Order: sequence, then structure tokens, then C-alpha cells
Amino acid sequence: MTQDCLRAREAMRIRAARPDLAARHDLSSYDGLTAARSDITAEGDTGSSVAVVLRSFDLARWVRDTCVFALGVEPRQAADWRTSFTRTVFLAGNPEQLGERFRFAHTAADGSAAWTAPGPAARTASLRRLLKAFDAPARLPDRPDTLVEIPAGLRPPGRPRARRDLYVATAECTISEALVHVNHVLAEAVLDGHIAPGDHLVVHQVPRIVGAPARLVTVRVTTEKHLPGRLKAAAGLTEEARVA
Repeated sequence: MTQDCLRAREAMRIRAARPDLAARHDLSSYDGLTAARSDITAEGDTGSSVAVVLRSFDLARWVRDTCVFALGVEPRQAADWRTSFTRTVFLAGNPEQLGERFRFAHTAADGSAAWTAPGPAARTASLRRLLKAFDAPARLPDRPDTLVEIPAGLRPPGRPRARRDLYVATAECTISEALVHVNHVLAEAVLDGHIAPGDHLVVHQVPRIVGAPARLVTVRVTTEKHLPGRLKAAAGLTEEARVA
């Protein structure tokens, strides 16, 4: 994807969630995008956020449960969380040991992860004080393309099952960073109606997302670590194809 395209996609994301930022900054320029991001960071714990407790991490399993969680978020909570750019904090811990003390909106069937419902940061303050941030500095391990099936649940009437490709750029990407990038792509795709119960996602780990393998309906844009002023696509979800 070209730099112009990446700037345009990030500007679109910011404009959709926060029109006020678009009014204050020139989102067509790198400097304007940086200023908007700085404003978002400066807001700290204001707005809506989610806390995820992770005991262990497997990308395909985590993709499935992230979608299941996001699909279960109530509309009012979803709107507030979307306005906060699906802000999420990842914590290291064992959900099975925390269930009696803290309320989770979704827990993975194998107990590897649990999500709190979106809400003010104060709601998860005690959980965040108890646990340390999930720190996984290792490189995302290589794995072949993997099919992830989202549980059928309550599908929208008349909506056929869809197949999409989820691309994750692995070059210079740690597990912790991949969690953040993929979380934003999946959560926003669900809240924007691009992923529904019963859909299929094929997870592709590639060194870089170059030239957009297919049209990306949702993309996570970040700054190149060693090339200030340049952007890259860290993860992206393609347009749908019908599932037979």
C-alpha cells in the first residue's frame, strides 16, 4: 500500500470515530495524523476501554474468541468503545483464578483469555492494579495459513456466511504488538458489521502487507519503527467472499 493510501485509510478511521479530531487537524498529512494521535494519547483513561486477561496466547484461537467477544458487546457499549478507538489493555493472569473477584463478559472455552465489557477505565482499575501488563517481546512465531470459523450464534436474517482473509505483518512485530494490531482490526470490523456469526476468517502471517493482497475493508496503520515519517499496514481484513 502506498503512503498516500495509508494516510487516507488512517484519516478515514479517525474521522469515522472522532469527527472532532478531523476538524482540528489536517488528516491528509503525516504531521496532522501524528498530532491527532497525540491528542488521543493525551486523553489517557477517558472514554471506554476493555481489559483482557491472558494466560496463554495462540493467534488463531485468540482471533476466534476476540470476534465472539466483540459480537456480544451491547450496542450502547459498542458505540462508546468505537468512539474510543476500541481501546484495550492486555494483562497477564489466569482468568480461572479471577472469576470470583471480577466480572468478565466473555471467557475462552479453554480458559486462556477473558474480556471485560467496554466501559470507563475506573471499572477495571482494581484488576489493572492487581495484574501486570501482558509482555511478550518474542517475535510472532511462524505458522501456516489457518482457517478460523466464528461460531454461528445468531446470524442476521438473510445474511449469507462470508469468508475473509486476515493478514498480519510479522516483520519486526512482537507478540504483544500483534495483539494490539489484530485486536483493533477485528473489534472494529465486528462493530462496523464486517464480521458476523458463522463467518470464516483465514489468518495469513506475512512479512509485510504489500500492495494490499485484496481490498482491505479494515486496516491497522502504524509508523515504521526505523523510518520516521513513514507508515505501514500492520494488519488488515479483506473484502468478503461467499462461503459455499
